[in-house]
Amino acid sequence: MTDLIQTDATINPGNSGGVLIYPNGEVIGVNTVKISTAEGIGFAIPINIIKPIIDNLKQSNIFEEATIGIYAYDREVVPYIDDNIKSNFNKGIYVVQITKNGPADGTELKEADIINSIDGVSLNTMNDLRQYIYTKKPGDEVVLDVSRGKINKQIKLTLGKK
Repeated sequence: MTDLIQTDATINPGNSGGVLIYPNGEVIGVNTVKISTAEGIGFAIPINIIKPIIDNLKQSNIFEEATIGIYAYDREVVPYIDDNIKSNFNKGIYVVQITKNGPADGTELKEADIINSIDGVSLNTMNDLRQYIYTKKPGDEVVLDVSRGKINKQIKLTLGKK
């Protein structure tokens, strides 16, 4: 999980999922995890990640999470994971693994590709991708703008159900 909000709100087993609010009552996140080795340190998912899920629930009373079927790293993390990975790209997310039998499996998308955008929406972090995917449903088609070395290509794929 990345881009979480650190909080000192009390989070105990069974009460994660509560809202994190500013003193003026504005919801800014959803409490999700507590660091068990430290007292008073927890994390919340930012509300901008949750909003598409809420909107989807309002419209259809169900939320089926769509997926591309990949594991990927934020650009800034890549040099810390593997020194051999060339991280000279200035935007996008780095595809580390394609889930076997997932939506991306069997498409032109390959491990070590850099996904620059999805349906024209720029990606710099996995949260950018998640936030966009949360607005979609399994079965929707998306177009990925991908870099592979000096080659750029557009790859269409149909989202699956997570």
